[in-house]
Amino acid sequence: MKMRIHRGALVVLAVAALVGFPLFSGLSLAADKHAAEALEHAKEAVAHGKQGHADVLVQHAEEALKHAGAAAKNPHVDEGIKHLKEAVAQGKAGHADVATEHAEGAVTHLAEVK
Repeated sequence: MKMRIHRGALVVLAVAALVGFPLFSGLSLAADKHAAEALEHAKEAVAHGKQGHADVLVQHAEEALKHAGAAAKNPHVDEGIKHLKEAVAQGKAGHADVATEHAEGAVTHLAEVK
């Protein structure tokens, strides 16, 4: 009787682990996907900023900000967000060169997100 209870508890634990692990790892993968998307948009912002296209830089930096906000929080994401916000502000002011520097800073930090 005692053996049957232990075996039942073990089965319940195994099923819970098999169901729970993919659920929580899926949340982690979603956060990683947002960090990767933020990085790609930040790179696009840099590319357009180097061409002097401040308006397109702003569009990509704002999109990167959306994804960075949904990414898992860590110091690199936080620093990337600061740089992206500054890139948007400078880009809207028409300062493509300064905005590009901040977008590059965002790329540096977002590239470090694991």
